[in-house]
Amino acid sequence: QVQFVESGGGLVQPGGSLRLSCAASGFTLDSAAIGWFRQVPGKEREGVTCITNSGRITYYADSVKGRFTVSRDNAKNTVYLEMNSLKPEDTAVYYCAASMYYCSDSPDFFEKDYWGKGTLVTVSS
Repeated sequence: QVQFVESGGGLVQPGGSLRLSCAASGFTLDSAAIGWFRQVPGKEREGVTCITNSGRITYYADSVKGRFTVSRDNAKNTVYLEMNSLKPEDTAVYYCAASMYYCSDSPDFFEKDYWGKGTLVTVSS
């Protein structure tokens, strides 16, 4: 069975940092592009970043550019999202997802069953 599990979320003060992890089981991450998305209540799911199977970072959302860094460790079958200088507007549920083909900032391009259930990041004083 394919399973993706996000972890590392929590409550952090503005300006703080968190590192999110996306761990896969039943699937080899180096065979796919991995995207990070986030969503807040009442808003559409937003693409944050995406990293290809070869480790190329295709984009960062303008809102996180310069503050977030995506990386992957294929040996650990894990993709990371390092978040620095966090702002209250970064508060969201963060998801990872796999595409068998290519990176995209649209969640529609990611496999229906290849999503984690999300981890909540709350940035607040």
